[in-house]
Amino acid sequence: MSETTQKSLYGMTLAELQQLCTDNNLPAFAAKQIARWLYTSRISDISQMTNLSLAARAALAEHYTIGRIEPIKVSTSSDGTKKYLFPTQQGQYIESAYIPDADRATLCVSSQAGCRMGCRFCATARQGLQHSLSAAEIINQILSIPESEKLTNLVFMGMGEPLDNMSNVLAAIEIITSPWGMGWSPSRITLSTAGVASNLAQFLDSTKVHLAVSLHNPFHEERAEIMPIEKAYPIREVCDILRRYDFTGQRRVSFEYIVMEGLNDSPAHIKELCRLLNGIKCRMNLIRFHKIPDSPYFSPSNEQMIAFRDKLTAKGIQTTIRASRGEDIQAACGLLSTKEQAKKQGSQN
Repeated sequence: MSETTQKSLYGMTLAELQQLCTDNNLPAFAAKQIARWLYTSRISDISQMTNLSLAARAALAEHYTIGRIEPIKVSTSSDGTKKYLFPTQQGQYIESAYIPDADRATLCVSSQAGCRMGCRFCATARQGLQHSLSAAEIINQILSIPESEKLTNLVFMGMGEPLDNMSNVLAAIEIITSPWGMGWSPSRITLSTAGVASNLAQFLDSTKVHLAVSLHNPFHEERAEIMPIEKAYPIREVCDILRRYDFTGQRRVSFEYIVMEGLNDSPAHIKELCRLLNGIKCRMNLIRFHKIPDSPYFSPSNEQMIAFRDKLTAKGIQTTIRASRGEDIQAACGLLSTKEQAKKQGSQN
């Protein structure tokens, strides 16, 4: 059987591995053994599963492969940030960003190739949605970079909308946080969403990971202009759902706010933000706008960012300015993959 028709073991949950064992006449306990080889030992070949019989390994190798796909390109920033480019099984490209910071090492992973949310300030949105990633392709981003063992934190803030790919994202989180999988604490993981309200409650009920909501404008009409999702799922509806949950314990909710000069940084926006977020224990992360080609938006000066932060803090909203990383390697989501896709299409024409 050819490599391309083999199924990937990466991305399989314990229940799926148990079914695999049933289908291949393996003992039930072999499911946890396989999971440990995949997600703890992080082997690269089925032949390395030495506590399975040679016959069992041969049977697995006939129909399955580990599923590891190495990155095809890496860009390294002067600040230590690395951006990895991976091919997908459907011929597209995705990006992962490795961000070292003192004793923290964060990986920003993608959940889709492209995105259908259409946010006007995002390079990934210009690609449209190519396809959602499998759980295998999500897990592969974590296990296939050289810094895999160093990672302390994981953020679903790369390409795509995680809540638009619920089943595969939830499967990946299950693998990352389960004792039979990678065994991470949910407190090491944050998922970012533009606000797919229809899937938000299921996500919050199914996991204990942190949530980050891409807000960017508190006014309905203005937000709809830059984030079309606002028309289907108004941010007020998202906030109403969040008020039903407790964020006073270990789980946190934050709001991401890309500050665009003259567009969403006025005193009126501060007043409306306070009204919108009333009753939600949260923090606000201000982000400088990373310029993308042909974009009409601009980032405020450092002084304007600090003033905006201080005004929100004075109103009782815990606010920080997120440090920009990797600007010299175009670390903003979608820029590298868009460039690679254009190069590929150019070579085919």
